Amino acid sequence: MALSSKKTPDVFFGNLSSMFAVLFGSVKIPSVAANLGLLGLRAFAGFALVYAHGLRKMPPSEGFIQGVAEMGFPMPVVFAWSAALSEVVGGALLALGLATRPAAFFIACTMATAAFIRHAADPFSGKELSLLFFFTALLFLAVGGGRFSLDRLIHKGR
Repeated sequence: MALSSKKTPDVFFGNLSSMFAVLFGSVKIPSVAANLGLLGLRAFAGFALVYAHGLRKMPPSEGFIQGVAEMGFPMPVVFAWSAALSEVVGGALLALGLATRPAAFFIACTMATAAFIRHAADPFSGKELSLLFFFTALLFLAVGGGRFSLDRLIHKGR
């Protein structure tokens, strides 16, 4: 009996290779200049999110937890920790280009909450930074980390 060359589907995730591509893959962009641009944006946005925003939320203060509760979230302690961790851990992963798409997803969720719920009544200048991080995260959710990322090194080895 010959072994099939087809990949065996996983019961929970379908084809594991496809799941791996979603987690660590990226769109192939042939231009070195474009990939350097992605690297610069990814590194700057990730480190800025960690150092200018995330670290000051760790651990979540009572005021931050109260603010999360005022937005109507159930289990405000859990959601406050989730927001803080998405900025610290997600920002670090984004900067490194490791698990870029999942990190970008969590960052986008956190920034959408900041822009469209927390700062909904604020003028544009009050939500501008949240929107900038939100759209940056959407970009990396769509294209992945690019050629100069740890994701690329991991995915290339498979």
